[in-house]
Amino acid sequence: MVQLYNLHPFGSQQVVPCKLEPERFCGGGRDALFVAAGCKVEAFAVAGQELCQPRCAFSTLGRVLRLAYSEAGDYLVAIEEKNKATFLRAYVNWRSKRTENSRVCIRMIGHNVEGAFSKAFRDQMYIIEMPLSEVPLCISCCPVKGDLLVGCTNKLVLFTLKYQIINEEFSLLDFERSLIIHIDNITPVEISFCVGYVAVMSDLEVLILKLEPGPKNGERVHHNPRKTNNRMRRTEEGISNEISQLESDDFVICQKPVELLGEKSEQSGLSVTLESTGLADEKRKYSHFQHLLYRRFAPDISSYVLSDDIKLHSLQLLPIYQTGSLTSDGKNLSQEKELLSLFCFFSLPHVGYLYMVVKSVELMSVYQYPEKSQQAVLTPQFLHVITSNNLQCFTVRCSAAAAREEDPYMDTTLKACPPVSMDVCALRIQLFIGLKAICHFKNHIILLTKADPEAIPERRQSPKRLLSRKDTSVKIKIPPVAEAGWNLYIVNTISPVQLYKEMIDYSNTYKTVKTQSCIHLLSEAHLLVRAALMDASQLEPGEKAELLEAFKESCGHLGDCYSRLDSQHSHLTLPYYKMSGLSMAEVLARMDWTVEDGLQKYERGLIFYINHSLYENLDEELSEELAAKVVQMFYVAEPKQVPHILCSPSMKNINPLTAMNYLRKLDTSGFSSILVTLTKAAVALKMGDLDMHRNEMKSHSEMKLVCGFILEPRLLIQQRKGQIVPTELALHLKETQPGLLVASVLGLQKNNKIGIEEADSFFKMLCAKDEDTTPQLLVDFWEAQLVACLPDVVLQELFFKLTSQYIWRLSKRQPPDTTPLRTSEDLINACSHYGLIYPWVHILISSDSLADKNYTEDLSKLQTLWWKKLLPELCRRIKCGGEKYQLYLSSLKETLSIVAVELELKDFMNVLPEDGTAAFFLPYLLYCSRKKSLT
Repeated sequence: MVQLYNLHPFGSQQVVPCKLEPERFCGGGRDALFVAAGCKVEAFAVAGQELCQPRCAFSTLGRVLRLAYSEAGDYLVAIEEKNKATFLRAYVNWRSKRTENSRVCIRMIGHNVEGAFSKAFRDQMYIIEMPLSEVPLCISCCPVKGDLLVGCTNKLVLFTLKYQIINEEFSLLDFERSLIIHIDNITPVEISFCVGYVAVMSDLEVLILKLEPGPKNGERVHHNPRKTNNRMRRTEEGISNEISQLESDDFVICQKPVELLGEKSEQSGLSVTLESTGLADEKRKYSHFQHLLYRRFAPDISSYVLSDDIKLHSLQLLPIYQTGSLTSDGKNLSQEKELLSLFCFFSLPHVGYLYMVVKSVELMSVYQYPEKSQQAVLTPQFLHVITSNNLQCFTVRCSAAAAREEDPYMDTTLKACPPVSMDVCALRIQLFIGLKAICHFKNHIILLTKADPEAIPERRQSPKRLLSRKDTSVKIKIPPVAEAGWNLYIVNTISPVQLYKEMIDYSNTYKTVKTQSCIHLLSEAHLLVRAALMDASQLEPGEKAELLEAFKESCGHLGDCYSRLDSQHSHLTLPYYKMSGLSMAEVLARMDWTVEDGLQKYERGLIFYINHSLYENLDEELSEELAAKVVQMFYVAEPKQVPHILCSPSMKNINPLTAMNYLRKLDTSGFSSILVTLTKAAVALKMGDLDMHRNEMKSHSEMKLVCGFILEPRLLIQQRKGQIVPTELALHLKETQPGLLVASVLGLQKNNKIGIEEADSFFKMLCAKDEDTTPQLLVDFWEAQLVACLPDVVLQELFFKLTSQYIWRLSKRQPPDTTPLRTSEDLINACSHYGLIYPWVHILISSDSLADKNYTEDLSKLQTLWWKKLLPELCRRIKCGGEKYQLYLSSLKETLSIVAVELELKDFMNVLPEDGTAAFFLPYLLYCSRKKSLT
């Protein structure tokens, strides 16, 4: 389906002042337009919307049959005919030709130029002749590398662009015939070539190949077709022979249409082989290929007669590049063009086909023309098609496809892009009488018009008749008239921003209607701007800034549309609003809050956006008025979300009385849960009502309260400006119910609601401790982790943190800042990592006259952790060596000396590591065994 909008993509129009009727023309580069007529080519400068200025003219060898320009190398190549002979010539350095009589140098391809002769090439145009064994039929220049592909019957010849280095200051452009692609049973009518991708078109067939350099390991080399190809070819040859026998004036036998994508296109029956003929750079030397697409059409036999002009036309490969990244001042760091995506277009008279051929090969769009087309050109923004009397402008989906190739986060909650499958539309159908040909470069469309003499055909004669061969009396009568008039026009397309603004104005007609028409038009505007931004190298810094602003604005408009919809696509509200750069307050200010029929309705798109935004900690605090509006919105649309909404940092400014009012409404409506209870307790604290807070907290068991905190962690922990901040409720629980607080954070960690480092930072901030100080509440949390045996906790790190803290407090005689939640007996009974206390610990405790309760507790906790875990670790680190080897070794010796004195031999052997050098531990064992006799 093609939608029609009467927009104005075409701007100013000017006439090209060429002297003779154009036979061929092409444009490209910054400002070059070439017009061939007879044995002459005129070059024009096209800059902006000023008049087209003649630049130079030069003679050709004969009448120009095909003409192409390459921006890489800035050369013009032509197929010329003289005395029934065909020539292929490239015109180089044509900009230096001042007058038509200026001297021109001619040389053969690959011919080495002598030093004295080379100086002449520096300041004058020179022609490179490229002889071929067969007649050249069509040509194409690679827009990236400048290589030239020439189509001949059953073969394509590739000329690699290269430079002859004359000296340090001067080099000559040259070509090398590097590859021949043999394709049996096809006569190319048009070809297109782009960085190794080859598209070939005959009257009713299209073949796309990808040439590749030297084969990689494990990669299959394609030189010859598979056996299945040969079988299919023989089969088709057999069918062809039968057709030639059966075909007569009474019958027309056609092959059926075929579309083969990817590897399946190898079954096309076309035999493709590569023949390397040059010594090109290995990086550009193609040795094998991949089949990408084969499509064969059948003549249209739906009408009474067969028309011989039902043929394909306008084959084109369109690359979209990923250019170098931009610096803050808008300048490109690199101008190197990197292919991002590639598209192939070709057309029948009444329908056009657009394929994407990079990574995956798929049909993107089908264009149905209202009239019979004559020619078409594809650009990153539009498809321009000419019929006999109309210039038509259709939208394309190239930028939508390329955006998904460029950004892996597309179509997520972060970013979005209109779908490739969206219906195409015709922006404009502009009347031009007698259109004959079209070409395009930059923002210029070149049109050739010629007023045809009026023909008065009684009926058209067909070369073949389906039902009868006897009716041969039909003739075409053409009255003799004078030579028809002609014109060559340059139509400038308006800037993307200007057309974007017109689209936005047009979309306002759909603004109050909840239909897809508004979204479709706004999506077209969005893709128009996106396509222009993809080629940043063509933009001035001011243009880029204007386009970026339009891009954000279009995202905002699309967000508005999806926010008003209650459909399966309403979730797109979120990524489009994110891409718009609008704050939540700005989005809410754009909403229409009018009440219809006494009822306020909030669509799913807006609710989805607000809900996600409040969950994402955007560091944006809504005003009291907007916060109240948000709560009211969710109470109407999704009442279950109200407790969650109230816990968002963005809702900090809400009036506590308003919040409590909505929470009580949830109670009275039968919606009662632990989450409502905890939220009411938190709001009661803000109101200063401690009695209400205590009543709410007592209404459920501690286990249920922990479950409530797991459902909504923001009751305890919030993030502001990237930092973890304890809530007022968390601070209150630290003083009143520290055990519940530790258990709740442990529950959050078990359920992956908080990370290990985040939990440690939370307790340090909660206790107002710096990084070098460890509060007892954090030690309580570590001990709870050890008891809980969390699977994601690294035990060795946890042992190290606990033992370090125990040792630090023992060495500094520093008591914990709060009463520990667990005693050593609690830990021994609850956790297998804490073993029974060794006798030597009792000896050390009893012998220390200064021991107090905190000291003995820490020492008791320090001993299944220290001896069972850290002693083997100390031995391991000694084995590894390094800078601290001596420190570790002396620590081990000192430890073993003390333990050998205090422990019995059996206990001492139990604490020694299982591996190690016997000679090292033997003296300590001997001492431990002899100490009784010594005493």
